[in-house]
Amino acid sequence: MTQKTGGQLLVDALERHGAERVYCVPGESYLAVLDALHDASIPVTVCRQEGGAAMMADAHGKLTGKPGICMVTRGPGATNASAGVHVAAQDSTPMILFIGQIERGMREREAFQEVDYRQMFGGIAKWVAEIDHASRVPEFISRAYHVATSGRPGPVVLALPEDTLVELADAAQPPAWQQVETHPGLSQMADLQKRLWEAERPIAILGGSRWSEDAVAAFTRFAERFDLPVACSFRRQMLFDNLHPNYAGDVGIGINPKLLDRVKSSDLILLVGGRLSEMPSQSYTLLDIPSPTQQLVHVHADPEELGRVYHADLSINASPTGFCKAVEGLQPPAELKGAGAAAKAHQDYLEWSGARPQTPGDLQMSGVMDWMENNLPEDAICTNGAGNYATWLHRFHRFRRFGTQAAPTSGSMGYGLPAAVAAKLTFPEREVVCFAGDGCLQMTMQEFGTACQDGANIILLVIDNGMYGTIRMHQERTYPGRPSATKLVNPDFAAMAHCYGAFGETVQTTDEFGPAFERARASGKPAILHLKLDPEAITPAASLSQIRTAAQQK
Repeated sequence: MTQKTGGQLLVDALERHGAERVYCVPGESYLAVLDALHDASIPVTVCRQEGGAAMMADAHGKLTGKPGICMVTRGPGATNASAGVHVAAQDSTPMILFIGQIERGMREREAFQEVDYRQMFGGIAKWVAEIDHASRVPEFISRAYHVATSGRPGPVVLALPEDTLVELADAAQPPAWQQVETHPGLSQMADLQKRLWEAERPIAILGGSRWSEDAVAAFTRFAERFDLPVACSFRRQMLFDNLHPNYAGDVGIGINPKLLDRVKSSDLILLVGGRLSEMPSQSYTLLDIPSPTQQLVHVHADPEELGRVYHADLSINASPTGFCKAVEGLQPPAELKGAGAAAKAHQDYLEWSGARPQTPGDLQMSGVMDWMENNLPEDAICTNGAGNYATWLHRFHRFRRFGTQAAPTSGSMGYGLPAAVAAKLTFPEREVVCFAGDGCLQMTMQEFGTACQDGANIILLVIDNGMYGTIRMHQERTYPGRPSATKLVNPDFAAMAHCYGAFGETVQTTDEFGPAFERARASGKPAILHLKLDPEAITPAASLSQIRTAAQQK
């Protein structure tokens, strides 16, 4: 073997494991890696801020199931990137973050930008390590790939001392990583079939990660055989065709009251892949803790998740992919006790999502969504961050296919734009639309420059109401008439697009939206559509004034 630097061994390992792209902000602490990337086959996307780079890596992991790769420099670079690491942790996304580190001989002196990354990331990453010898680089990266993807996926953080990266070593590269699947036992599947035969009001809730297009198709066939209503967890609507006759809606923020009642009154909940954490569980009120009154079958890839919050009547340690292969063998009884429930649940969903409330102002978001539903291709990818604006997407958009949604269950602002950039670079043939509030966007707005630099022709919808709308809504509910620290003075977002040489247009009425979107499409450039929304149009159900008045009358 020929001796190579630690940096070269690292890039060789990434190529061996099939890394599709590196998202980074360069730094002098890992120059040897950047130099090795110069001759590598892996594309490099240069981002504007490390948080954006980490969120791009997370979105790549969400949409492909393979670890997204992010590289940042030490100290401030790592602290900036922590925002994306937290998203990957709460969203169960495979990701590997490489951080340049001080030289080994300088440790414990508070050297320039020195941080102990084991302490810093220990509470949110699946594994944090520092590679002290160049000869062990292939070993550590192989382990990182397996840890990031096995069980409940999540982020891995590897620190790279600067002198390790220039150190020469002989080191063989191991075989490429392979996904480790967990499958249910035959007795567990027989038990599940018996419970389904006896249930009168069953419902399935799908969530988490470790899904695939084949797994979604297999679960769909299973739901059809058992006439099973199927709901999706918060920001996981892409796991079941929203227009399929078995689809019941999403269990998230602003849940359909009829779906909420259906889950509460069910006699069997089949929870596959998800954790039913705070948002989908309606602040942990949907199921009693630790023992739900409903019969619970919990399927999860991580054995430590089973029984951690909810005591299940049947716990199945299996990935969604492994479980959905097994359900192919389950057969319904001659007569289902709950027959007809799926059709009624789907009708409830259609009525809920089909309602078009009138809100204050000349721009009606319901009209925007109507146009989108009639004109977006089924494989279009929609991304968003956090804010009340996302309600319009989650409630009124019909996700039809797997791999069409990238949104943070962690509720991280600023996620939508970097996620859209990563989605477009990963799937350049597909349309990518980002929904972003004016406050949310400005957390990572600089990544629009990354889109322009890499030719990621996304269409970014900036829904601008001049404030941090979600916080203002909560203020009016809790402290009516006393807004504080939520007003925003915003730029002309369309003009900002022009400054980058991209397409930009301002939309102030509903009728203007469709033609503006078509012009954005036709431009062949990254595009910003600046949607001016009346501040009163805070939710589909109530205006700010109505929320304030209701709170004052209590």
